[in-house]
Amino acid sequence: MSNGDSLVVEGTTLSVYAFVAKAGKPIGPRDVMRGTGLNSPSVAYRHLQKLEDAGLVTKNEYGEYFLKKKTRIHGFKWLGRNLLPTAMLYFIVFLGLAIAELAVLAIHFEVETYEFKVFILIGLSITLVAMTFFLKEARDLTKKIGSPLTQNYR
Repeated sequence: MSNGDSLVVEGTTLSVYAFVAKAGKPIGPRDVMRGTGLNSPSVAYRHLQKLEDAGLVTKNEYGEYFLKKKTRIHGFKWLGRNLLPTAMLYFIVFLGLAIAELAVLAIHFEVETYEFKVFILIGLSITLVAMTFFLKEARDLTKKIGSPLTQNYR
């Protein structure tokens, strides 16, 4: 990623970029305005122009924009057409770890010693704290681009 890309893709422009990428088809400024909650099509157009100037989107002959290339964005990873916060991926890893710890505790609960149970519970509590921090960070980053679960892509 060039320095120009990193300066362009932030704030509202990041939200517009994520919306265009998620749409997967050519969309116009009015679609972007509705999908990202902008005030007017001209504001959406200005952000689309910034992305086009950076070489990230392309405009077709009908004035609609579509994704030209994916670029790396600090704090996010591409998963198909979705831009997910890296912290969400870490949350998922720790969720799997918590499930494994609970399974070990359930399987060995009757036969293991008190010390083993305390050790597993301490590990589980550390995992749950880490999960909480990563989930909060992912939620904060998701607010920057809009929640992929709440956006409507026609």
